[in-house]
Amino acid sequence: METADLIEIISRGEDSRHQFKSNITNAASLAEEIVALSNSGGGRIFVGVNDDGSVRGLTAEDIARLNNLIANTAAQNVRPAVNPVTENVTHANGIVLVVTITDGLSKPYMDSKGVIMVKCGANKQPASSREELQRMFQQSSLVHADETPVTGLGLGDIDLPYFETFFQNQFGETLAQHDRPLPQLLHNLNLLNGNSLNLAGALLFTRTPQFRLPTCIVKAVAFPGTSIKDDRYLDSRDIVGKLADVYQQALGFIAANTHAIQGAQSVNSLGTPEVPRIVWEELVANALIHRDYFISAPVRLLVFADRVEIVSPGHLPNNLTIENIKAGNSNIRNPILASFAAKLLPYRGLGSGILRALRAYPHIELIEDRAGNLFKAVVTRPTG
Repeated sequence: METADLIEIISRGEDSRHQFKSNITNAASLAEEIVALSNSGGGRIFVGVNDDGSVRGLTAEDIARLNNLIANTAAQNVRPAVNPVTENVTHANGIVLVVTITDGLSKPYMDSKGVIMVKCGANKQPASSREELQRMFQQSSLVHADETPVTGLGLGDIDLPYFETFFQNQFGETLAQHDRPLPQLLHNLNLLNGNSLNLAGALLFTRTPQFRLPTCIVKAVAFPGTSIKDDRYLDSRDIVGKLADVYQQALGFIAANTHAIQGAQSVNSLGTPEVPRIVWEELVANALIHRDYFISAPVRLLVFADRVEIVSPGHLPNNLTIENIKAGNSNIRNPILASFAAKLLPYRGLGSGILRALRAYPHIELIEDRAGNLFKAVVTRPTG
């Protein structure tokens, strides 16, 4: 890091990724800071900088002591251990030690007392909510939302004719011909945990999973203008049912509230959709399959006069970026749902869906909002 870069960063003040410390002498306090950054996306600690952003600087003796303290703390007071990177940056008032903590891959991290710290703005605090802890376990692939049991939904809630049709199509035999009882079969298919369906089983094969999973819906609204603040709307629906039904109804909502272009076709033709259907197929499927089901919020489908927004709860998992997605990379957040979706929806699960949508219609903006913990696909509607 150059001195000019250091000065520019310090001038912006502290935030969740940048912390100022005039000095560090306490290993326990340092461990809490390392843990919080490791659990919350990573960041930097600037040692030798006062809270107000003024630089006090460090001596050579300070630097030697701090490097030893940081190495020992990261190895002995943080579980699992991490590997901070330190850099000495010169400043007119002395040396500033920059400690870089990467976003941890083995969340949740904790200090020697077993406390899991997270960042909250420029401050740190113990993780307190169940959803927050679940997401950290999810990021480490220790738990997946779609495998968690849903209390109150069991064998009696299965849409049996629908499941029988699915089973025969996939395995070439009827349930009556199969030599395993239904509970054992559902368990083998990773849809049943004990006596309860897991979230994947509930969403895929029960008629009305939303009675027990009220936020696992799509809230769809069509506005006459371009602002979500408009108190008028053209159409509004809570789309519920099993996943395949929700998918089809969401596509129907978009078709009903966007235009077909007549072009040179006869007046009796249905016209061509203003945006190719494959775009909606891929984006809606991705929103339903890859959303974060640990977050108690619905998928939102918003149709405006100039655009359509599909908003999914949860930012991109782990270190996946929008650039990765556009390169065809993927990171499956809900592996059971993804495996069944390939059989029930026009979904391939190869990381190619977004690429197909962009090839068919490039006017798509992908937005990751980590602060708001959501992912948004914005499709610009053609004018005229």
